[in-house]
Amino acid sequence: MPSFSTPFSATLVAGLLGAASAFEASVVASTRAGRSAVALRSPAARMATLAPPSAEMPSLDGALPDCPKTIWNADNMDIAAEQAKLRQDGLPACPLEIIATPAENAEGAAYFARNAEKFREMLREHGTLWFKGFDLMKTEQGFRTFYDSIGLSPCLDPIHTSGLRAFASARDAVYEEVNKQSLAGHYIGLHNEATTKKTARFGAFVCFKPATVKGGEFLIADGHAIFRDMDTSILKRLYDEKVRISVSNLDFDIFSGLGPLKDGALNFAKDLVGSVIAPKFDMDLEMLYGTDGKPYRLQAIEGKQPPVNRHPETGRPLWFCNVHNHARYLRDRRPCTVPEVGMTDVFMGDLSKIDAETLDHINEVSEKNIARCAMKEGEVLLCDNYRVLHGRDIFEGDRYHAVSWFDGWKGDQPSTVTDGGKPGNFLNKVINTLIK
Repeated sequence: MPSFSTPFSATLVAGLLGAASAFEASVVASTRAGRSAVALRSPAARMATLAPPSAEMPSLDGALPDCPKTIWNADNMDIAAEQAKLRQDGLPACPLEIIATPAENAEGAAYFARNAEKFREMLREHGTLWFKGFDLMKTEQGFRTFYDSIGLSPCLDPIHTSGLRAFASARDAVYEEVNKQSLAGHYIGLHNEATTKKTARFGAFVCFKPATVKGGEFLIADGHAIFRDMDTSILKRLYDEKVRISVSNLDFDIFSGLGPLKDGALNFAKDLVGSVIAPKFDMDLEMLYGTDGKPYRLQAIEGKQPPVNRHPETGRPLWFCNVHNHARYLRDRRPCTVPEVGMTDVFMGDLSKIDAETLDHINEVSEKNIARCAMKEGEVLLCDNYRVLHGRDIFEGDRYHAVSWFDGWKGDQPSTVTDGGKPGNFLNKVINTLIK
């Protein structure tokens, strides 16, 4: 690397540190998208089912296990045959609504404990359960009581170690969803809460306050249905060639006029971001220039991955890819308020572009299978995170939704909590006191 003068080095390092901070924020921004009436609830019933005081349950702050590793099982898949079988077998409703009667609502946590095994089987069958009409889940503590009562084991978000996943209630393992006004006009496409390395087994999304003006509907889609409905030739080509996801852009056009120092400056920037910042995300990111045709753009790109997977419990094939949310072509054609540094993209496995026809088809099939969920206060969507993709529509006004992630069921896990010694817990607290 060429040697830099002291003033130039100081300026460069300061600029790169700022870019590195922007990179951190961008990864988070990029990875965040037949019914009966709800039973009426009386004030007396609401009072009867208020959550117990938080002090009655031990704090989970700093004690959660890491998000488990992604379970990949996509080898030797006959795409056409698997699609035909899904079409023949049919798929059950997703989501399945669970609507409280006044008596069930009045039971509070006891209702969920009593029906825990039944809900587990329903979730396995339907992929998502939509709980409606329960007052218990109107506070963070009550929401924790709900998931504890049905036996879920909470874990960290897949990229918690970045320090940029804000808790709504750390003691209750409840993360805040994407409610910020700066992203209210940003459409979050369908995605699994997953990286190539880590995937939460389940997620429970709770509404504490719907958007006060309009919008903000929660979006879900059954990955089995998307797999079933994809054009066979397109799906087979994506499966054979695999895909790679870029999670951030950093533009260093300022280096274009450095002459003989240019290559050294570009390599220094790449090494700084790649060695200091990227490892905190535990995502196996490769730092590459010029992938999208811009020679001074540094992109953080995950390794090759198949766009499909087999469900870890049932073995049935499903669409397991975040292209609907991450493809730049699709983001450019819908409401998007993410700055350039936070723009994502998806490439073929050899880093060539995915053609517009393929992306349009993925978008069409994904949106065909979206269930739009206008959640009310206290409602919960309990999702199988391998099977069901999620997103969020744009909104106006104030909105407060939250989520907890789970590594499985308590009876299936060696321990619900750990000693809190994982990297990133302290960083998460520090950064989230500074970022509002």
